[in-house]
Amino acid sequence: MSRISGCFARLAAANRKALIPYITAGDGGLDLTVPLMHALVGTGADIIELGVPFSDPMADGPVIQLACERALAHGTRLADVLEMVKAFRAQDEVTPVVLMGYLNPVEMMGYKAFAEQAATAGVDGVLLVDMPPEEADDVPALMQAHGLDLVFLLAPTSKVERIEAIGKAGSGYVYYVSLKGVTGSAQLNTAEVAERVGFIRQHVSQPVGVGFGIRDAASAKAVAAVADGVIVGSVLVNKMAELQQDRAALLQEVPAILRSMREAMDA
Repeated sequence: MSRISGCFARLAAANRKALIPYITAGDGGLDLTVPLMHALVGTGADIIELGVPFSDPMADGPVIQLACERALAHGTRLADVLEMVKAFRAQDEVTPVVLMGYLNPVEMMGYKAFAEQAATAGVDGVLLVDMPPEEADDVPALMQAHGLDLVFLLAPTSKVERIEAIGKAGSGYVYYVSLKGVTGSAQLNTAEVAERVGFIRQHVSQPVGVGFGIRDAASAKAVAAVADGVIVGSVLVNKMAELQQDRAALLQEVPAILRSMREAMDA
């Protein structure tokens, strides 16, 4: 059983839902990411989605686009992100880490080299935004051979055929994008999310995580009531942008947002 599957199994046994924060690796400096990952775990993170900075993050809104720009300005490369995961694993062998990003950096490294190095570093899953299952070819088998779960995105407009294809090609969990648009998009309709998650569960065996539109404790609690995982990104990354010049405050206030969500979800 992978770390991700084990995590969801333990949470289900305890009647709890996964809280999955996203941060961009290298945002705020290469030496900030690992301490922040540990701080997020300390305030309720069950799985961490670690963004690999890319120069053209087309699925992301302005908040995460700017985070990528800041991280790239610090010189963050894919190899650096893998080193961060390795450093994180020196103290935490339990919390799953999913790398979230785009195909280009992986293709530059080479799929086989990436899978080998990611597995060695302690990565548990990979979400490549611009790799649909129809074009994945032998990538799922390659990732699986190295113990890496391949996580795919589902949209409100995804047809049954796409949902079933992702259910077959992916593992770990599926990421349901609850809103049409880029990350940081507008208001969440929990009733629609509940209906859609129920439909997705009829066609996939993996847990369903929901992201986009989760901004506070109330929205996290509402989504936790209908999904297996709550994925939160833009609100954390936006707070990081505000506190770029105050590392101590950043390491306190960003995890504090997550703590409020965890408490609401568990209440």
